[in-house]
Amino acid sequence: MTRPLILASRSPQRRAILEQLGIAFEVVVADVAEIAAGDPVEVACANARAKAAAVARRRPEATVLGVDTVVALDGEIYGKPASAAAARETLKRLSGRTHEVISGIALLDSANPQVAHEVTSVTFRPLSEKVVRRYVETGEWSGRAGGYAIQGKGALLVRRIMGDYLNVVGLPVAKLLDLDLTLMLREN
Repeated sequence: MTRPLILASRSPQRRAILEQLGIAFEVVVADVAEIAAGDPVEVACANARAKAAAVARRRPEATVLGVDTVVALDGEIYGKPASAAAARETLKRLSGRTHEVISGIALLDSANPQVAHEVTSVTFRPLSEKVVRRYVETGEWSGRAGGYAIQGKGALLVRRIMGDYLNVVGLPVAKLLDLDLTLMLREN
């Protein structure tokens, strides 16, 4: 018998990806204080591990998946903007440049705890003030690392990606399956 899979995230994108793949899971939100500064890979992995560990303590019989996604440009992390003004500033900094979307993933169970990360390069188009203003007015930036959602209207901001598209959405499936291919056998 397989251990139940728990997603330690409130992200609707992560839920949708797992549902699309037909992977059985339940959601238990982990409310932990996230690290916001430091090496982007280390920050994403530490936050993912903290989320998974918080839920694993409550559900030791389960396999717990924690994920954290950050956007980094020149080593600086751009998290979820706190306001529309912050979202505008973030998008202006990303305009015409290539940034990295980094997801840390922690797959914790008592027998084999694993932590990994995925990095995808995203190049934005040069963005005019009008384009930035209109995008921010959509409200789609709220709650999104880097202030955009590639699976929504934010796709209009992007010129090119190199790497895992689903990582930019919020869950690097290929890397997750590298950790535990049996997840594909968990049917809803």
